[in-house]
Amino acid sequence: MSGSYDESAGVDDTMDSFWEVGNYKRAVKRFDDGHRLCNDLMGCLQERAKIEKAYGDQLTAWSKRWRQLIEKGPQYGSVERAWLAVMTEAEKVSDMHQDVKNNLVNEDVEKVKNWQKEAYHKQMIGGFKEAKEAEEGFKKAQKPWAKKLKEMETAKKAYHMACKEEKLAAAREANGKTEASVTPDQQKKLHEKVDKCKQDMQKAKEKYEKSLEELNKCTPQYMECMEQVFDQCQQHEVKRLTFLKEALLDIKRHLNLSENQSYATIYRELERTILSANTQEDLKWFSNNHGPGMHMNWPAFEEYNPDQASAPPKKKKPDGAPPTPSTDHVAPPGDRSSVSSYDKNQAYSTEWSDDEQPAANSGNENGGNGNSFEEDSSSGKAVRVRALYDYDGQEQDELSFKAGDELTKTEDEDEQGWCRGRLDTGQEGLYPANYVEPI
Repeated sequence: MSGSYDESAGVDDTMDSFWEVGNYKRAVKRFDDGHRLCNDLMGCLQERAKIEKAYGDQLTAWSKRWRQLIEKGPQYGSVERAWLAVMTEAEKVSDMHQDVKNNLVNEDVEKVKNWQKEAYHKQMIGGFKEAKEAEEGFKKAQKPWAKKLKEMETAKKAYHMACKEEKLAAAREANGKTEASVTPDQQKKLHEKVDKCKQDMQKAKEKYEKSLEELNKCTPQYMECMEQVFDQCQQHEVKRLTFLKEALLDIKRHLNLSENQSYATIYRELERTILSANTQEDLKWFSNNHGPGMHMNWPAFEEYNPDQASAPPKKKKPDGAPPTPSTDHVAPPGDRSSVSSYDKNQAYSTEWSDDEQPAANSGNENGGNGNSFEEDSSSGKAVRVRALYDYDGQEQDELSFKAGDELTKTEDEDEQGWCRGRLDTGQEGLYPANYVEPI
């Protein structure tokens, strides 16, 4: 027989009734289920906490990497600050997701664990105290009715057997009347058998009816006692369901960052920073630092100084002087398109000539491992010179040599009287232009 399921009632019509003997087991099992569901909820929250932590960690790593790239890159001014504000947003949101993780683990999981411990008490022999009490209560309530039910089932079986015997005897009597071989004496015995079966059937019926009546009298008391025990189970379950609802609301509050005022503040601050970006101010800054707004020591008439044979006064190289060789800002191979391949603080060569020459290849174009200064000898600028005087470098980017030493001039004299060259040892640096002569 196939059963059906009534979705509106949520009951499978093939299920045995709660009132049948032993069918209270599902109500008792609910205690075990409730304890397991607490474990399931804690496992669910712990998995979500791992997701929140992983997301926060990824946001932090992403923000750190791109903050470094942007700070080293060519973007400048208020737009740079607006771009960096996106990294700040990621860092703050990361902190909030770490808070979500902490709240789920330290508050919600602990709350469920503590409630579970208070609601379910394990026994030494296994199982839970609450389930054992319910089991004993149902057994006690069902025992008298179950005894009467057993007596009634026995009486019903006896009655049905008597009915079967009576019908069998009646059939034999009817057959005997139609058969010539059956003597009158035999027919009499068959008739007496039928009468006796009818008497036995009637007695069995009366006994069956009586046992059924006694069972029915016992049923109201049975139902009342069973309902009392069931209500106690319901009271425990309503506590679990109420707690679960409250716990889920706490979880929702921890997960829903849109209700957190700090979360909304993050995006208000981000919008404020972006809107504060000022194009004109950025252009003005760039002009003052890298354009016509920069200070310039324009050429002026200078009287002859007989002491010019001495080294020119050492000054800090102005913006635009040749930088010392460095690979600090060379892009790694395979990352040529990244803004990290550019350093906003790198200096540019002021070397110029009437002859148009292609710029020396940067490290980005030769695989990221080249040095632009190593190509001077092939660009036509390298000139061999001989030192006229001794010179001791005063700073790390200066060369030291003795009179008569030969070296290679790699860049021409700048406006302050300094040249760049390379010793035969391979060391490169600056030296006073008037300390050497071409060979």
